[in-house]
Amino acid sequence: MKYSAIVLAGGSSRRMGTDVKKQFMQLNGKAAIYYPLMAFEKSVVDEVILVIPAGDEGFVRHEIVEEYGFKKVTRIVTGGAERYDSVYNGISSASGEYVMIHDGARSFVTVEIIDRAARAVEEYKACVVGMPSKDTVKISDDEGFVADTPARKSLWVIQTPQAFVRSELLDAYATLRSRTDGFLGITDDSMIIERAGGRRVKLIEGSYDNIKITTPEDIEAGEAILKRMAAVSSKE
Repeated sequence: MKYSAIVLAGGSSRRMGTDVKKQFMQLNGKAAIYYPLMAFEKSVVDEVILVIPAGDEGFVRHEIVEEYGFKKVTRIVTGGAERYDSVYNGISSASGEYVMIHDGARSFVTVEIIDRAARAVEEYKACVVGMPSKDTVKISDDEGFVADTPARKSLWVIQTPQAFVRSELLDAYATLRSRTDGFLGITDDSMIIERAGGRRVKLIEGSYDNIKITTPEDIEAGEAILKRMAAVSSKE
């Protein structure tokens, strides 16, 4: 296979204030995880590995994968204690030459973004989706005062998917596992490639609509995004 997608659906709903996990919350009548899975289903990706918390396997298989007929979801695997553990479990189960890693709570990724990432990873071997920052960003010192103001033109807000050569990502994991502080401070998947060295990571354009469902306000904003996307699609 050429492209595998690892979709992480292990988030909690601590900031949502609900017992329903955010990836399973309803957006316009469907679970939030439905939308990114459908985008991958329609894209150039060959297989999808869905990474979920232990105990959710039956629900996800029957209520999500089978209910919506996702043919490209070939495996459902259990996540680990940390994000990087979950990603490793996913890529270890994948078959593709290239692997894309996507947060399941980013419901508004599009086929166009996924296909753009596929083209970019073939050319650059490592790429991340994102958008230039609209805001001025301040760097704080330890006392909460401004320490620096970096040039806005150099700042990007990073999204997912993030795409890599699978063998290189596995090698990077092996390198970091050999270091006692190898995964300290890791907050996204590209940092694993960056920290292991040997490969620059290309920034490619995503969308300002490609937000992550985190708080109750995101549900309302997300439903508006879906309606706008549907309106655009109906005109094409």
